[in-house]
Amino acid sequence: MNLLVIFNPSAAYGRSINKLADIRARFDSLGIQATFMPTTHAGHAVELVANTPLSGYDGLIAAGGDGTIFEVLNGLYRHPKAKRIPFGVLPVGTGNAFARDLGLQPSAWREAIDLLHRCQTREVDVGHVKSADESYYFLNIVGMGFSVDAGIVAQKFKFLGNAAYTLATLWKVLTLKCYPLVLEADGKTITSNNVFITISNTRYTGTHFLIAPDAIIDDGLLDVTILERLPRRRLLKLFPTIYSGSHVEYQEVSTYQSATIKILSPAAMQLGPDGELCGSSPAEITCLHKDLAIFV
Repeated sequence: MNLLVIFNPSAAYGRSINKLADIRARFDSLGIQATFMPTTHAGHAVELVANTPLSGYDGLIAAGGDGTIFEVLNGLYRHPKAKRIPFGVLPVGTGNAFARDLGLQPSAWREAIDLLHRCQTREVDVGHVKSADESYYFLNIVGMGFSVDAGIVAQKFKFLGNAAYTLATLWKVLTLKCYPLVLEADGKTITSNNVFITISNTRYTGTHFLIAPDAIIDDGLLDVTILERLPRRRLLKLFPTIYSGSHVEYQEVSTYQSATIKILSPAAMQLGPDGELCGSSPAEITCLHKDLAIFV
C-alpha cells in the first residue's frame, strides 16, 4: 500500500507537528509506504494535490483538520474523475467534524491509520458550490450567517483547542444579527428572517455540534438547517441542544433535504465551507451522489 499524505504542520494551532514522528512510525509498523508532503501556507494543499500525478498511489490522505480536508479534496477534484484515487483522513486538527462521521474521535489518528490499513472503501456524496465568485467542493458543510461569523471568531481562539468553537458561538450571541433569506430547496421557495443556514453533507460541524442529525453521507441529498430570528435568551437556551441534535425540535428551526439548494438572497454574504471562508451568495449547492471513494 502506497499513500500520499498531505500533512498540515499548522493544524491544531501547530500541535499536529508533534505527532508526525509517531504517525510515520505507525505507518512503518504496518508496512504502509507513505509519501509525506507538508503544507506551508493557506491553499498549498490544493496546489500540491493538483500538481502531483496520482497514478502511483493507492490513496490520498488529508492529515489535519476540516480545513485541510477541504483543500485536499479540492486539489483532488482538479484531476479527471477517472484518475481520482481513494480519499482518507488523519484527524490531527482542531475541528475534526468529518472524521466523526467515519466513527473517528478527534485526534484518533492511530485508529485512522488502522482504518487505512484495512484498505476498505465506500462511495460517498460530495457537495459542489457554484457561488457568485467561486466554485468548489466540500465533504462536510457549508454555512452562511451566524455560523460563519462564529467560525471566524473561532480562528482567534484555536489555541484553546476543542473549546474554541463553543466560546466563539457564545461570543457571537452578544452581537446577534439577522438577515432576510430566500432560497429554493426540495421544490419549494423558502423565505425567513434568518440567523443562519447550514447545508450539510454529514452530521457534525465544529468539534461536537450535531448540526444535521439526520444527514447521511451517501443518500444523494444535502440537509438544510435554518434558524430563524429569535431572542438572545432563547438562542442561549437552544445552543446547548446542538450537541445532541435536539435543536431541530425548536419551532425556530426548519430542516429540509434536497439534492440542489439555491440561495437567492441576500447577496454578497460570506459562505463558510468546512471551517474555511470561500465565496459569497447567491449560490447553487448540488449533491454529487456517491462521487468519491473514501477509506472506511
